[in-house]
Amino acid sequence: MANRRLSVRKIKEVLRLSYRGELSARQVAHSLNISRSAVKEYQERANKAGLTWPLPDTLSEQELEQKLFPLPLTVETPAKPLPDFDSIYQELKTHKKFNLTLDLLWREYKEQYPEGYQYSQFCDLYRRYRGKLDYSMRQDHRGGEKLFVDYGEGLNLVDAKTGEPITTQFFVAVWGASNYTYAEATLTQQLPDWIGSHVRAFEYFGCLPKIVVPDCLRSAVVRACRYEPDLNPTYAEMAGHYGICVLPARPAHPKDKAKVETGVLIAKRWILAVLRNRAFYGLAELNGAIRELLERLNGRALRKWKKSRRELFELFDQPNALGLPEKPYEYAEWKLATVNIDYHIEVDQHYYSVPYKLLREKLDVRLTAHTVEAFQKGERLVCHVRSFIPHRHSTLKEHMPPAHQNYLEWTPSRIVSWAQKTGPATAELVQRIIESRTHPEQAYRSCLGILRLEKHYSKERLENAAKRALKFAALSFKALRNILANGLDRLEENPDGSKPALPDHENIRGSGYYH
Repeated sequence: MANRRLSVRKIKEVLRLSYRGELSARQVAHSLNISRSAVKEYQERANKAGLTWPLPDTLSEQELEQKLFPLPLTVETPAKPLPDFDSIYQELKTHKKFNLTLDLLWREYKEQYPEGYQYSQFCDLYRRYRGKLDYSMRQDHRGGEKLFVDYGEGLNLVDAKTGEPITTQFFVAVWGASNYTYAEATLTQQLPDWIGSHVRAFEYFGCLPKIVVPDCLRSAVVRACRYEPDLNPTYAEMAGHYGICVLPARPAHPKDKAKVETGVLIAKRWILAVLRNRAFYGLAELNGAIRELLERLNGRALRKWKKSRRELFELFDQPNALGLPEKPYEYAEWKLATVNIDYHIEVDQHYYSVPYKLLREKLDVRLTAHTVEAFQKGERLVCHVRSFIPHRHSTLKEHMPPAHQNYLEWTPSRIVSWAQKTGPATAELVQRIIESRTHPEQAYRSCLGILRLEKHYSKERLENAAKRALKFAALSFKALRNILANGLDRLEENPDGSKPALPDHENIRGSGYYH
């Protein structure tokens, strides 16, 4: 008999030609392209089964096979116990960190069943079992639904100054239905490059998918999870801006994004392989060359469809895709900042004010190239123009407490005008104190202290004390306070300018006491 059993349908043809026609076994074999021995074997099996042509209409193909190839009357049970391959598979899957091997599991099996299979048979049986588990679901992609994105290893740039190679990353985006492809080189896989590549890909396509399927790289997913992955806030904000959904592939499941995996390989073959011997000194130069070959790739006709990727895109994806918004997404980063005691938050060594009542609070900060926004529980509190000057402050007056707002109102002219209400001497004293300092701000506290002495003493006494302070050039708050405290402002001077006579008192000895 032939080494390989024929199908039941072909066996029926053997029987039909053998019994209905006057053909020899050689002629039947030649007609059906099988060996003569196979024809004779099937004829003998039909005779033993008592079959003639035509076969009964009620005889199914399965019943015919059972008649031609009957099972033995007694079925020998295997003398060797079969390993529990379900448990073995779970053991290998669960305990990868222990480097568990089939050899160890086979030894444990042999300890339990000494009469069991040897190691080679054990491994062969397990491979057969494991092969039945390697199944995959065919994915049918609807037009305009999914865009698959991923990175591959890119070409090296050449540093023009040093000649050292600079590594690049190869970003690829592939539509599910049409295989229409976008590709570009970036310096990193970091968040700014990741978001920028998406924005440029959307502009290249001129439309948007309903779903973007990325890998679980850090720029896309903060915390990888099979069921509920946490998206990067910036990536989620970009998706919200375009009104699309992000559905990351499951960790360690490359078949979830097999479309882009294949797309990366094809893009490398038709783009990077062509450019492998060229030297590029800048990213723009490299991407210009990539764009030329990308157009050729999308314009090539596919053997299966007899149409190019661009034609399939215009046929399937583009009509069912979403439209682009009026403005592209502006890249923004999100950070967590704590409000300092001076009601400012620090961003890249620059300080931005927030309402003073938020001291010690933690705020979400959104950074763009032009603005700095602070949020609390999703509510925007403030928006500043971004500054890149380090160690400087951007402060809004309304964020300051009332006392600090009043301080902003202090000016030399205003303080002098306040002193003028007390008297000209007080105003002159304040003016001279301000002029005596290197910076006017250094005199503000002294001047305000002088003006507040009016609350403890009268306006007249303060004015007289100011006259005395001017006479003796006592230009300080402490000097004026001492004049008032000791009552020196009440001493009357003689019209000729001489000192007043001392009053008679037993404790005052006079000039003759010491002679």
